[in-house]
Amino acid sequence: MTATIPDLDLVELIADTEGEIVRLVRDRDPSTHGLYEMVRYHLALDGSGASGGKRLRPLLGLLAFASITGDHRRALPGAAAVELGHNFSLVHDDIEDGDRERRHRPTLWTVHGVPQAINTGDTLFSLSRIALHRLTDLGFPDHTVLRLMRLYDETCVALCEGQYLDIATSQSDEPMSVEAYFDMIGRKTAALIAASIEAGALLATDDEAVISRYRAFGWALGIAFQINDDLLGIWGKEQATGKAPSDVMHKKKTLPVIYAMEQAGPEDRDRLGALYATADPSPAEVTEIVELLERLGARDYTRDQAHRYRDEALAELGAAGVVQPAARARLEEIIVSVISA
Repeated sequence: MTATIPDLDLVELIADTEGEIVRLVRDRDPSTHGLYEMVRYHLALDGSGASGGKRLRPLLGLLAFASITGDHRRALPGAAAVELGHNFSLVHDDIEDGDRERRHRPTLWTVHGVPQAINTGDTLFSLSRIALHRLTDLGFPDHTVLRLMRLYDETCVALCEGQYLDIATSQSDEPMSVEAYFDMIGRKTAALIAASIEAGALLATDDEAVISRYRAFGWALGIAFQINDDLLGIWGKEQATGKAPSDVMHKKKTLPVIYAMEQAGPEDRDRLGALYATADPSPAEVTEIVELLERLGARDYTRDQAHRYRDEALAELGAAGVVQPAARARLEEIIVSVISA
C-alpha cells in the first residue's frame, strides 16, 4: 500500500532540491573559491536572482518517488544528482554550440573563458556523482545505490552519443531523416528525463513492473518535451522559449525542418536548402522559410507528434497504477506546462 500523500507544492520541491545542491557546491577549500563561484553562477544559485530554469528533471524524479512513498525528501540526493548532471552537459553544450547567452544572461564560457568553463562542467559532473553517495547515508541498500549509479552512467553515455549525433549531422551536408532525428533526441533529451523518473521509482519500490512503467512514462514525456521545444523554437513566443532569435535564425535542423525536407518536392527542397545555406538570412528570408515549413505540413506534423507522445506518457503513468492523486495532479501540471503545443 502507498501512503496518503499531502498536496505537493512544486515551489517547495524546487527549494528543497536547491538546498541539497547548495550543500554540495559550498566552497570545499578557500583556494578554490573561484571554482565554486562559477558553479553557483551557472546554476543561478549565486544570489543574483537569475533564473535557473524550471528544474524539470529533479521535480519529475521527486514526484515519481513521492507518488509511491508519500514523501519526497529521501530522494533529494538523487534529484540533486540529476540536476547537476544536466547542467554539466549544458556548460559543455554552450561551448560546443558557441552560445553566448543562456536564460537571459551571459554563458559561463563567455565570462570566464573556455578552459575554466570546461573545468566547471567537469566539476558539476563529479559533484553529481558525489550526490548519489549520500543515498547510502540515508539508509538505501547498496544494491539500490549501485543500480542507480549504473543508470546514471548509462544515461550520461547516451547524452554524449546524442550530442555526437547532433554535432555530426549539423556539420554534414547530408540531410538527416526523421527516423534518425527521433533516435538522436531519444539519447540527448528523453534519456535523462526517463532516467530521472526511473530513478525516483527504483528508490521507492522493488516492483519491476512499476519501475518499467515509470521509465516508459519518462521516455515518452522526454520525446514530447523536445518536439514541443522544436515547435516553440519556430512558432512560439520568444518570451516562452527564452530563445532570441528563433531556431530559424540559428538555422537549426529541428523536426519541422527535417520533416519538411523529407516531404518537399525538388523545387521546394532546393529552395529550403538554399535559404538554410544563407549565412545571415534577412527577415524576409526567415519569413519565407517559415511559410515553406507551414505549407509543407511541418507545423501540423510536429504538433501532432507532440500530442501523440504526451498522450502516450499519460497512458503509461495511468498504467503504473500506484500514483497518488496529488502527485498525479502535479505531474499532469508539469506535462501541461511544458507540452503546450
